[in-house]
Amino acid sequence: MTLRFPARPRQPATLAAVFGGISFLRRKPAMLGALSLDLFAVLLGGATAMLPLFATDILHAGPWGLGLLRAAPAIGALLVATVLARYPLGRHAGRWMFVSVMIFGVATIIFGLSRSIPVSILALAVLGGADVISVMVRSALVQLGTPDEMRGRVSAVNMLFIGSSNQLGEFESGMLASAIGAVPAVVIGGIGTLLITAVWMALFPGLRDLDRLDDITPDEKPL
Repeated sequence: MTLRFPARPRQPATLAAVFGGISFLRRKPAMLGALSLDLFAVLLGGATAMLPLFATDILHAGPWGLGLLRAAPAIGALLVATVLARYPLGRHAGRWMFVSVMIFGVATIIFGLSRSIPVSILALAVLGGADVISVMVRSALVQLGTPDEMRGRVSAVNMLFIGSSNQLGEFESGMLASAIGAVPAVVIGGIGTLLITAVWMALFPGLRDLDRLDDITPDEKPL
């Protein structure tokens, strides 16, 4: 079986074409809000970068404890993803996204304050599960709300945001921890995530009021 795709005229490699994804996102406030919310939430709430330090110096967990802490976000993400595969989000997708980022921030604070290995593992599992909901809504917005001819460039911007937030978040966590300590750094990061969520709810009402993901189309008016 051979897959055939309709031929499309190639566009010249101009600056407008290169930065077309950014220009498109500027006309789509809801999509821009979802991408930037995830960027700043992960940038500030980078607790996972501090796991080796927490395992050795704070929780005194040892290698097995560090392994469990490392695995906890993935376990939480897997459980929530399994539930979403069976029971997908119906209504109020935008509100679910904001709630999930708020849960991400609260879980980060709990992890930073915890001195119990079970509580820390549970907090990280909740953190990973909440992140899945945010990623799912953001990915649906990017894929369903982008025309075919723009999907590659918008996806490139999305991947740039994801990569930069992870790497810069780890850098920010390490620098802040070296200045004020690991526990205050993680707690402040979680509080910052909550503040960013509140600000983004006011700045991007279209994202906040986003209802059904199934209703998103590339031809709809910018949210």
